[in-house]
Amino acid sequence: MFVRLWTIAVFSLAVFFEICKADQNDHTPQVYTDQFVVKVEGGTEVAKELARKHGFTYLAKIFDDYYHLRHRRLAKRSLEKSEEHHIALSNEKQVSWFSQQVLKRRMKRDFLESTDLDTKEIKISLNDPRWPQMWYLNRGEGLDMNVQDAWAQGVTGKGIVVTILDDGLEKDHPDISKNYDRDASYDVNNHDGDPQPRYDIIDSNRHGTRCAGEVAANANNSICSVGVAYDALVGGVRMLDGDVTDAVEAQSLSLNPEHIDIYSASWGPDDDGKTVDGPGPLASTAFKEGILKGRNGLGSIFVWASGNGGREHDNCNCDGYTNSMWTLSISSATENGNVPWYSEACSSTLATTYSSGSNGERQIVTTDLHHGCTSSHTGTSASAPLAAGICALALEANKQLSWRDMQHIVVRTARKANLHAKDWGRNGVGRNVSHSFGYGLMDAGAMVRLAKRWNPAPVQKLCEIRSNQADKLIPAKSHVELSLYVRCEHVRFLEHVQAKLTLTASRRGDIHIYLTSPMGTRSTLLAQRPIDGSRAGFQAWPFMTVHTWGENPDGVWKLEVHNEGRFYGRATLKEWYLHLYGTTEDPDAPPPSTAPPPTTTIPTTISTTIQEMPTSKPKPTTSKPRNTKLKAPLWLKPTAQYYPLTTAKPQVYPLEEDLSRTESSNELLQSNHKQDTECPKGQFFYQGMCVLQCPSGYYGSAVGNYRSTQELTTSACLPCHYSCVECHGPNDYQCVLCHDDSLLVDGYCEPKAMVDEMRSFTAWNDIVVGVFTALCFVTIALTIYVVVALWPPPCMRNNKTGEYICVEQGPSPNQTDSSASFLPKTSPNNTLDNVIPYYDSADEL
Repeated sequence: MFVRLWTIAVFSLAVFFEICKADQNDHTPQVYTDQFVVKVEGGTEVAKELARKHGFTYLAKIFDDYYHLRHRRLAKRSLEKSEEHHIALSNEKQVSWFSQQVLKRRMKRDFLESTDLDTKEIKISLNDPRWPQMWYLNRGEGLDMNVQDAWAQGVTGKGIVVTILDDGLEKDHPDISKNYDRDASYDVNNHDGDPQPRYDIIDSNRHGTRCAGEVAANANNSICSVGVAYDALVGGVRMLDGDVTDAVEAQSLSLNPEHIDIYSASWGPDDDGKTVDGPGPLASTAFKEGILKGRNGLGSIFVWASGNGGREHDNCNCDGYTNSMWTLSISSATENGNVPWYSEACSSTLATTYSSGSNGERQIVTTDLHHGCTSSHTGTSASAPLAAGICALALEANKQLSWRDMQHIVVRTARKANLHAKDWGRNGVGRNVSHSFGYGLMDAGAMVRLAKRWNPAPVQKLCEIRSNQADKLIPAKSHVELSLYVRCEHVRFLEHVQAKLTLTASRRGDIHIYLTSPMGTRSTLLAQRPIDGSRAGFQAWPFMTVHTWGENPDGVWKLEVHNEGRFYGRATLKEWYLHLYGTTEDPDAPPPSTAPPPTTTIPTTISTTIQEMPTSKPKPTTSKPRNTKLKAPLWLKPTAQYYPLTTAKPQVYPLEEDLSRTESSNELLQSNHKQDTECPKGQFFYQGMCVLQCPSGYYGSAVGNYRSTQELTTSACLPCHYSCVECHGPNDYQCVLCHDDSLLVDGYCEPKAMVDEMRSFTAWNDIVVGVFTALCFVTIALTIYVVVALWPPPCMRNNKTGEYICVEQGPSPNQTDSSASFLPKTSPNNTLDNVIPYYDSADEL
């Protein structure tokens, strides 16, 4: 009995602590595939010969000099990369770059099927049976997207090609087949030209067919629905029904860019409220190649669904596809003009189209698998194809529109009317803008009219400013405010603004970030994400805002970084940049007598000046910016740190990344300490000379110096984190000696005031944890007692009769001795001679 009780107690405790234990491991291992991408000069035949030599199967050419290969003998999925093939490809002289592909998690942005809703009949000339249910196209009175106005102008998408990047396209669907374009279609998953979806019992691959019907379903054919651009050609790329890698995305994004005008994508990284992910190097190159070379240099138009992570408090600025300046990010509005429950709010969203909402609100009508029709397409998945169709109408009206022209037209014609959001405001030039809806609902009729008279936007230019305010500690329940005074002579009218941040945090979801322009427009670059418990932080992540569109960038830009973490939830802003994209001339101004130059080049990077503030402004302080003394307990009053305006000189970097070279930490260090001098062994390079020992505030480290194919190594004195007096590395947890107002705690230099506060917090935390643990033990003990008390008495088998006899615990009625033995229960016909003996203790055996 004692052993049984002990086993139950131990098992209960194990289960309890396993449930109560917090999972601190946020690292998801990479899953390597059997596919490689190599960069080989010399053409396709050279790539095929290389593949044969090393046992690869040649799959496809992605774009110039980049080839997709698969190895027959490698595991399809593995947690370890293939060192053998990495070494083999490294030794090939004609291979200047290669990458073993890793799996990417990409989610379709729709929801489960729901019951179709009854709709009110609307008399209209179209004979398509679901036309009366297409409320988002035919309600009128400002309650639809004004598509019928565009049709009335004779614009129906004729001559424009749209492709749907998704899980396939049912090309023989009777409402699509007339407009199907095989040159805009491909099966990347199976490497053939047929995008027909794979059928299964739950129709999981219906997504692409539904999106295609929204764009280009035929009109007046008595079948299903009507596409927004019902005379446009439509194709499909099957790329989500299989392993999604960087190569798969790049091949899809770069399909036939001279033929395809618009790429529509209703997918992205997981909308789970804790993922930060975006395009890899190949997909990023595909975007840039499309912008530079697509449509004969006018630039491919990429339309993207902003995401369905609203329920998880996700933020679409953590999605590198919607957060990209190359894409036109589209959000959703419900039938009643409300923010849908699934919608993500962020500053990179440009505009909105209608989609599904709550119960009782109608959804989107479109084509479905098995030559079917549905009235229940949902999510931002349904919004992006509607936007792609409207862009096709504008493009038919003016086929010379560049990718930037399209974004300008969307911004100028989108409507706030009938959209309800709490954060509507006006930017510095008077345009209504919202984090939930961007600049508002897309207006097809207004876009077509503006497109007809639009003149090409001037050349886009870039001012890039790097702040010298680095390594700013942000304790829990506090924030920092950093300011830059900017004078950018060649950018007078803003388009896209990026704040590129490198930030570490104990808990990434506790961080929220704001950027305020000189004209007073405050953009939320990142809202809190309660589910995101990652410690990964952000590594040069480009948070984008389009809310300052049309503003003048000159003046003071203010960045606020808030940390809502608790207790030891520290964060550090390592560095930040401002990327200001725009034009010198007003894109909306009357055209000059001479046509402007083409606008499809990569933006011109120009040197900017960060001016000293006038004497009336705060002067930079000379004290160490480490004073974080708390004026109140952390849970009562948030503290803020204010830093003076920076006067650092700007640094100019190339916009294009060379994929043939991977930047390592040593290369980054070398870029900050460029030198061709090699010091003798045992000495360190410091400020142009060799020293035996690094001075205070610096540590010695080996620095790689790459010259063509030769790698050299020298030792240099590199700066410690600003909180350290002496250190053994660049991070804030590698301190060896601290300043007088700080204490060394586990490698960190913590301000003394904060350490005292934290000790107090820790003491209370220990008390609370102790009390909670004691209560848990008492609860477990009581539970065990109740279980044992209710446990049925033991029974024994009579060897002679085969009957089971149960014993009672305690003395018999005729016994008064407290040490009486257990007595068996017997029936009248049985005697004690037939009972297996039962003893009180092992000593009697």
